[in-house]
Amino acid sequence: MVGAISRRRFIRISGVAAGLALGAPVRAATSEANLAVWRGIMLGAVATMKIYHHNRGEAERLISAAYSEARRLERLFSLYLEDSDLVRLNRTGILVGPPAELVELLKASLRFAELTGGMFDPTVQPLWDLYANHFAQEGADPSGPDKVSVKAALACVGYHRLSVSSERVVVPKGTAITLNGIAQGYITDKIVELLRSRGVAHTLVDMGETRAIGARADGEAWEIGIADPEFPGRTQARLPIVDRAVSTSGAYGFRFDSAGRFNHLFDPRTGACGHLYRSVTTIAETATATDALSTAFSLMDQKRIRALLSRAGLERVHLIDATGAMANLVV
Repeated sequence: MVGAISRRRFIRISGVAAGLALGAPVRAATSEANLAVWRGIMLGAVATMKIYHHNRGEAERLISAAYSEARRLERLFSLYLEDSDLVRLNRTGILVGPPAELVELLKASLRFAELTGGMFDPTVQPLWDLYANHFAQEGADPSGPDKVSVKAALACVGYHRLSVSSERVVVPKGTAITLNGIAQGYITDKIVELLRSRGVAHTLVDMGETRAIGARADGEAWEIGIADPEFPGRTQARLPIVDRAVSTSGAYGFRFDSAGRFNHLFDPRTGACGHLYRSVTTIAETATATDALSTAFSLMDQKRIRALLSRAGLERVHLIDATGAMANLVV
C-alpha cells in the first residue's frame, strides 16, 4: 500500500490576542506581546502552535488548551486509536449514551449526505478496508479488487443504514463508519471556538482544513495557497480569506497503489475512485462544511456542484480538473 504526501501532514495554529495593536505580528510581538511556541505531534501530524499575548502565561495556557481539546476530540473520532469511541462503534455496532460531539458530527455527516445525494457518505469504510487489504497483499492485482468483492463491500455502504440519536448510535453488521472526510474540519471549528472565547482575535488555524478568525493582525486578509498536486512546492492559486474556512481534497491525499489509479475518494454508488479533478477547494463559514463538501464535490461534475453552492452555504469552489485547467464557481 503506497501513501502519497497528505494534505494533512502539518498542523499550524498562529494566534494574536485581542487588544494588541494592528501591526504585523512580529512587530506586535517585539513591542507589546509575548510569543509562546509549541512544536510536536497533534492528531498524528507534525504541529506548530504560536500565540502572541500580553501575558506569556496566558499564551502558554491557550496552547495547552488547544492541544488538550484536539486530543480529546481525537479520542472520539479516530480510526487509529483502539480505544476511540468510533472504533468501539465499528467493533460492536452500537454505542449507548454516545458523547455529544460524536452525535453532533454524525448528524452533520447525515445532513451533508442528504444534501449531496449520498456523494458524501460516512459509511464508505468497508471500501477503504477492501482496497487497503487488497493492495497490502504480496503480488496484488494492479487492476484492483475483483468485481465480486467490490459488490460485497458496497452492500455494506449506505448512510441510511446509520441510526443516530443522543441515546444511542447503531450501525448494522458489516457497515463501518469513517469520519476522515469531515472530522478534521469539525476539530478545526472547535479549536477556533475555544481560541475566540479566550480572546484571540486574529488567528489562522490550519489542521489540514484551514479556518481564520478575523483578518491578519495587520488588517490584511489571510492568503491561502492552493498547491499544484502534479508539481510539489508549486502554488497553483492564492485565495484571500477573512473569517472563513478553506478545505482542499484531491486524489493525491492518499493513493493505494504506486500508479495512482486507486485513491481514498470513493464513489458510494459504484465503489470506484474519483479522478474528475486534481483538487477541489471549498470556502465557507465553517471548516466542517468545507471539509465534507470538498470530499463530495470531488465526485461531482461542475453542473451539480454549481447547483448546490447556495444550498450548501458555500461562497466559492476552486477546481483543478484532470487536465490541469482551473475553474472558479462563485455564488
